[in-house]
Amino acid sequence: MKALIIDDEQDICFLLGSILRSKNILPNYVNSITEAKLALANQKPELIFLDNHLPDGMGVDFITYIKKHHPEAKVLMITAYDTPSDRSKAFFEGADYFISKPFSRELIYQTLKSIAIN
Repeated sequence: MKALIIDDEQDICFLLGSILRSKNILPNYVNSITEAKLALANQKPELIFLDNHLPDGMGVDFITYIKKHHPEAKVLMITAYDTPSDRSKAFFEGADYFISKPFSRELIYQTLKSIAIN
């Protein structure tokens, strides 16, 4: 299984990548929406971890693009800005899950389990 992490914080990419590898999920990461479009043109990840505040736009506005080009992918929003309006907009746009930063290893494991990934 493959995952794409879209986050401008290197520490988050490394931490989340380590957690995913421990579950035999192959992570790749990019740091912007522009880089994400290039990565998605070349790969078909089953999981996409998407930060909301990126240097070239809002992740929540990128969900529609992802769902149009990769409808089978699960989109997991990860953001430090967890407001009811952000959460509602993310789900309205097609996010499958919403995870607040900081997150724990256990929360990621629980989320993976809820989408039937052990």
